[in-house]
Amino acid sequence: MNKEQIELMGDNHISSSVETPLLPTAFDKSDEEKIKNIEKYFAQIMTELGLDLSDDSLAGTPYRVAKMYVKEMFYGLNPENRPKVSTFANHYDYKKIIVEQNINIDSACEHHFLPITGYAHIGYIPTERVIGLSKINRLVDYYSHRPQVQERLSLQILQDLQNALDTKDVIVMINSKHLCVSTRGIKDKESFTTTLEYGGCFEQREHREEFLKLIGDKTL
Repeated sequence: MNKEQIELMGDNHISSSVETPLLPTAFDKSDEEKIKNIEKYFAQIMTELGLDLSDDSLAGTPYRVAKMYVKEMFYGLNPENRPKVSTFANHYDYKKIIVEQNINIDSACEHHFLPITGYAHIGYIPTERVIGLSKINRLVDYYSHRPQVQERLSLQILQDLQNALDTKDVIVMINSKHLCVSTRGIKDKESFTTTLEYGGCFEQREHREEFLKLIGDKTL
């Protein structure tokens, strides 16, 4: 792939799978080993940029960045960190839509490793099971904390919730700003991206419209 193709790929959200592309050896090393290696590599990047790592302010940056990548920004890569999604019997026999909205999105673009920030709004119609509301937030947080494209993020959240709730009647909207758009390239500070994924009854327009009305057609 030449440099022009690489640049073009970076401006388009292209993915071959709903699954995050991982090496078979992705978890062979411990977090501590990964931090140690990334610290070394990031120090090389900083040196190539001409930064003096003997300066007190910069000396600890490679370690801080490495730890942030492994323990914070990208902790969602490891399936062991997936939150336990508890569901409960629908004793009330509630059959109408349940919506959790304004869930924070803190992710990173996999093409430039720049932040993606915004909100997710999720609705579902329960059948036999309901889910603790905070579990939805935790699931969104988990999938957000990995290099992402917004389309894949929407689908990963949707499919996990559908499996957990044993129903296709789930809808996911994400509104977010991409710093790869606002701080480089076109440098558009005002635009944002919206994705909408759904299944089951939300394939019907009336159910989608009910969801959109409840969240007030959220924009940033």
